[in-house]
Amino acid sequence: MGTAGTVDRAIPGGRRATGGRGPRSAGASLALHATLVVASLVAVFPVAWLVLTSLKPRDAWQSTTVRLFDDPSLANYAQVLGDTAFPRWLFNSLLVAALTTVLGVVLSATTGYAVSRFRFPGFRSIMWMLLVTQMFPVAILIVPIYNLLAGLGLINQFPGLVIAYLTSTVPFCAWMMKGYFDTVPVEIDEAGRVDGLTPFGTFWRLILPLSRPGLAVAAFYSFITAWAEVAYATAFMTGDDKYTLAVGIGQFVGQHKAEWGLLTASSVLIAVPAAAVFLLVQRHLVTGLTAGATKS
Repeated sequence: MGTAGTVDRAIPGGRRATGGRGPRSAGASLALHATLVVASLVAVFPVAWLVLTSLKPRDAWQSTTVRLFDDPSLANYAQVLGDTAFPRWLFNSLLVAALTTVLGVVLSATTGYAVSRFRFPGFRSIMWMLLVTQMFPVAILIVPIYNLLAGLGLINQFPGLVIAYLTSTVPFCAWMMKGYFDTVPVEIDEAGRVDGLTPFGTFWRLILPLSRPGLAVAAFYSFITAWAEVAYATAFMTGDDKYTLAVGIGQFVGQHKAEWGLLTASSVLIAVPAAAVFLLVQRHLVTGLTAGATKS
């Protein structure tokens, strides 16, 4: 009889083998750790180089000599925040990203719950629509969406940009939320109806609290889409005061030269809100993505 946690089995020759993975040799362990160290360095190097470049003065990053630390200062950050329209771009991006995130989560959650729990005329058409809309690249959609927004008078307006972002975030998030709601037992809905809850009451009071991982994935995807998107913002926002960060930092690249100090400092500042949102939802991301992918 084997010890707890192992399974002994007889093998030819009278020997016994225990189930599970055997001890790793010293060479294999060394190779594994070396691979992990190299992979970590490759992943961290671009970020470290970006931060170090943002701290260098102009003559340092224009020099042909590579130096990691060369009189570091916050002059680039001070110039970006004080002498450019970066604060205005930051406000625009936060506004658009917040609206896209809230509306994207609300629409995708309600749509995902509807197609997960109910069967109604047009059900299959909605499911196909959610899939087909994800097949088209952004470059193909810019012209038709531009024509629609122009007809509604929403060109160079934040609501128009938010609507454009929702056309790409809602289909994916709704399909993902549908898969997540499929993992929630239907008996919970039935118990809610027995207690006198309406379908919306069941959804709001019982299902949503159990779906935090899926909601976290939908919120993170919606936020990152709106925060980092360039093509729609460039095509639909024509005024300098309406630029988002992804478009605004393009002003630091001229015809003959680029202000690398301002670009790198702006990039570091742009990454801070995205990292903060990731830290807020990261413990739910793996659970939400895995559950959303198990059923469709």
